[in-house]
Amino acid sequence: MYRITKEFHFSASHQLKGLPADHQCARLHGHNYVVEVELSGEELNEHGFLRDYHELKVLKTYIDECFDHRHLNEVLGHDKTTAECLARHFYDWCKQRFTETSAVRVSETQKTWAEYRP
Repeated sequence: MYRITKEFHFSASHQLKGLPADHQCARLHGHNYVVEVELSGEELNEHGFLRDYHELKVLKTYIDECFDHRHLNEVLGHDKTTAECLARHFYDWCKQRFTETSAVRVSETQKTWAEYRP
């Protein structure tokens, strides 16, 4: 099994609704997010790639145009903007474009992340 991973960065704000008022995530706040997309497969193409990293540039464009320096509650149209929900969102987006997508990890800080891997 071959696996490749590419990392993307963006900064955004969000607010998690329904939490106790004294919970830090109930307040408007932001993160410098890291999105890691993993692709896996059994076969390489004629050039020796599982997938050319350059093809993943469309995800960078999507992140830069739709997520970077935005308010995630507005971008996604709901209040479920946890790292877990973002990981699933980016997984679904990538899977539609890259059948080899096997997992997406979203980090909010250097010490916290969530991963979606079906």
